[in-house]
Amino acid sequence: MYDLPYHKEQNEQVIKELIEHYPFAFLTGCDSNNEPIATQIPLFIENKNGRKVLRGHLMKGTDHHRAFLHNEKVLAVFTGKHTYVSGTWYSNPYSPSTWNYMSVHAKGVIRFVDDHELEEILQMTSLHFEDQNEQSTTVFDNLPSNYKQKTLKLIAGFEIEVEEINTVFKLSQERDAKSYYNIIKNLKEQDSDGRVIAAEMEKRTEDLFPEKR
Repeated sequence: MYDLPYHKEQNEQVIKELIEHYPFAFLTGCDSNNEPIATQIPLFIENKNGRKVLRGHLMKGTDHHRAFLHNEKVLAVFTGKHTYVSGTWYSNPYSPSTWNYMSVHAKGVIRFVDDHELEEILQMTSLHFEDQNEQSTTVFDNLPSNYKQKTLKLIAGFEIEVEEINTVFKLSQERDAKSYYNIIKNLKEQDSDGRVIAAEMEKRTEDLFPEKR
């Protein structure tokens, strides 16, 4: 990954919040032919007996299911908002443009779980996306019994024990104060993604430029 010290996020709570806010992750691995595979699924981070784990589910019999059965090493990539940053916004406008973004890479070992744990995962997932509305007809526990039994045969639940987390919060931290504030000003005039990145940059101004307080 893009690995520069000043683009690293050290605050564990900030990392956790990005994963929780953008749970739809790329889950990647390698199959028995050493070919890369990937799928996109929601993953939820939890602390379990002092360990960080990601929990989710996927369809059985797919290329990625077979690959994860073969090779338990996986990488989950969570990506937040991202936006173009024009070089014309820098104090020296004769500079190349770039892209600001936030990303968390979690490496770990995947373990498939039994039906009881799978039901817990499906209930948790459906409640999350139904805003914890336990009365919703789409919450797993409220589905017809025969449908649930058919579904459980087709789906594999899993948890990933996280062994390493890397981050890139590339938010123009290396720029001078004039450029930094001008990037924020211009991003506030962009689409919603640009405005989110501008807000993230504003949170860091006091740490980056304490003399401006």
